[in-house]
Formats: sequence, C-alpha cells, structure tokens
Amino acid sequence: MQIDLKTPITDVQQYLSAKGWIDKTEHILATEKPGEGNMNVVLRIKTNLRTFILKQSRPYVQKYKEVEAPLERINVEYQFYRHGYTGTLKQYFPEAFAYDGHDHLLMLEDLGTCEDMTYIYNSKVVPKERIESLVQIVKAIHNTTIAADFPKNLKLRQLNHQHIFELPFMMDNGFSLNKVQDGLQELSEPYKRNKDLKSIIKRLGEKYLSPGEVLVHGDYYPGSWMTCADRIHIIDPEFCFLGFAEFDVGVIAAHIIMATKNTEYLGTITNQYGDGLDSTLVEQIAGVEIMRRIIGLAQLPLDRTLEEKESLLNIAHKMIML
Repeated sequence: MQIDLKTPITDVQQYLSAKGWIDKTEHILATEKPGEGNMNVVLRIKTNLRTFILKQSRPYVQKYKEVEAPLERINVEYQFYRHGYTGTLKQYFPEAFAYDGHDHLLMLEDLGTCEDMTYIYNSKVVPKERIESLVQIVKAIHNTTIAADFPKNLKLRQLNHQHIFELPFMMDNGFSLNKVQDGLQELSEPYKRNKDLKSIIKRLGEKYLSPGEVLVHGDYYPGSWMTCADRIHIIDPEFCFLGFAEFDVGVIAAHIIMATKNTEYLGTITNQYGDGLDSTLVEQIAGVEIMRRIIGLAQLPLDRTLEEKESLLNIAHKMIML
C-alpha cells in the first residue's frame, strides 16, 4: 500500500494496525508533511499517544518524479539504522521502530520541531561548535563496524554519480541554467568544455563508484543536518555506502565554503577530523560538490549574484585542479 497525505486516516489506521505497528488503544488523529523531502514520501503521524514518522520510497525521486530511483533505497536506510544506531551515534539519529520491505515503508522516531541547516546559506555564518559537532559525528559514522553483507547501494550511487560527476559537466544535459539565474548557463560553459577538469572529475567519479571499507553517509549536507534547540541530528542516510571518508568530509567543506566563501574552513575541517584523510582528495571532492551545486540539477537555496557564483566556481576549479 502506498501512503501519502491524500490517504484517508481511517485507511492508515487500519493498515498500521494490521501490521501491528500500532495497537487498539492508539488512534491516528492527523497526518502532515514534516518538511520538504527530496527523495521519498515522508509523513508525520499524530496519534492520541505519540507522533512518529513514516517514510516510503517510490520508483522515482519524489521531488523530481521524472527521475527514476531504486525502491530499495529505503532498505539501505533501514540497514544503516540497524548497524549504525549504536554508541554515541544513537543521540544523533532517529530510532527506526519498524520496517516493511514489501511496501518499502520505514517507521521512524519523530525528532520534533527541528529545522535543517540550509539557513546557513543566507546567514553566511556557521558557528564553530556546529562545525566541530558535524565533523565528530561523521567521523563516528566512518568508524562504525559494518557487516560484510551491508548493501552496496550501487543503483542509488549510480544515480547520484550522474548528478555529481556527469550531468553538471555536459554541454547538453536538458537542464537550462538560465531558468535558475540569467547568465548562469553561459557562466558554466567554460567548465563544461574543460577537458583536463573533466578528466579529473571522471577519475573521482570512478572512485565514488568503487567499493570501499568505510561507512559513508553519502548525503552529508545542510539539508541532512537538523537543529532542535541546542541539539543536532542527522537524517536521510539512504545514500550511504561502503566507500571513502574523504567523500563526506569534502561535502561538509564544500557547503561551509559556499555559505561563508571562506576557503580556510577546508583546512579547519580536515584538521578537526584528524589523521587518516587524503587532504588532496578532500579538497577535490569539495570542489566538485561546489561546482555541481551551482551548475547542476540539485540546486540549493543559495541566494548569490552571478559574480559571487563565478567566484565560487573559480575557487572550486582551483580545488579540483591540484
């Protein structure tokens, strides 16, 4: 059964009762959308006893229904919680209460009134303690012991690979950047024609698709960083895979740099993480992430002039061409 905001409450009640996910004393009072989701249908369920989250995958990206996506991504997220919801990480992730693989449905703890950290693009300031927390959390993810049969998540990685390493750098990708901001298409074209740049990006993309040994969140950006008062939580690990730590760390650095336009954060974040990182690889991944967020399909709420975006693209170019 597919569940969304249009599904009658009585049907949701009957469905969850039949699964044993709620008992006879629990009655659903309302369903609502807890926030802007990109990949999946996400609902907050309010009952007479509690609230919880239902998350269900579809064979497409919820925000861009024309983009096909593997249904099994919700199982990958569930497996992340099964393996990673331990030790210090328990305080940062919602608890997974139940999962149904047949209906691709996950029942999660409701974190309550939170906001994601995409506000940093407008504030242009990221508190030092927030960065430190984000780095330590991702390091704990990378240090998680994972079973050998953990899902490879290859289909979703292949989709993500297209949108990170390929489509943003194609001259004709069917996406008009001038619909995002007048002049952005022309601004992107020198990078799309740069064979040396694209050669390095191709190599980085091949590494992204290669098997690794470190549990990587895979989508560790401000849309996945939630703040609730003085607490921080991480959501949406559906892109996770066994790969290389520099991918997550590079993505953190990219978004802090896009928010602040301060490249010194690259060294700060790498130093906070500690030993074991290839600093060149971190910097190159950060550069790719900056470029693909400015000239790719996965646009951010990044209110910048064309000149400011040009400056960020120049910074990213230098980071990649080390």
